[in-house]
Amino acid sequence: MAEAVANVARRINATVEEGKDSLDLSNCKLISFPDGVFKVLRSVSENIRVITLADNEMKALSSKFFTTFTQLRELDLRGNVLTKLPDAVGEMEHLTCINLANNSFSIFPDKLTEIATLERINLEGNSITEIPVEKLSNMPALKWLNVKSNPLDSNTLCALQSPHNFDIMSTTES
Repeated sequence: MAEAVANVARRINATVEEGKDSLDLSNCKLISFPDGVFKVLRSVSENIRVITLADNEMKALSSKFFTTFTQLRELDLRGNVLTKLPDAVGEMEHLTCINLANNSFSIFPDKLTEIATLERINLEGNSITEIPVEKLSNMPALKWLNVKSNPLDSNTLCALQSPHNFDIMSTTES
């Protein structure tokens, strides 16, 4: 545990000291985003554009995460145990890419459809059965959706077959 904490502290300090626009906390055994990190990053949170929290053990992200990192463009949460996102994710005005692959989502995170700038959504390897195809079709920037390896129901699979203004990666492709 202490080693994991030290690892997180080193990475955060490097982000602050070097004025980086990205924060990589992947493979840090995190079960949540550490509260102390908000304080440390307060001075640079506006500059952070990319956050990677991949391959941790995170069960949830707080609303505070999304209200702190308001300038976020890319968020990588793949390989965690997330089942939902807070409503505050819908207020991300600059987010273009979110990777939620290999988590524990059983319901499509509906708030994602409210992010006008979102171009790429990766939900591969979850337990999602239904996707709000109509809402996704109304997203102005969406270019790419990956829903491979999800137990999609027949209605959703059927809806994904019709042409869309974004690319769909799903298990129905041969």
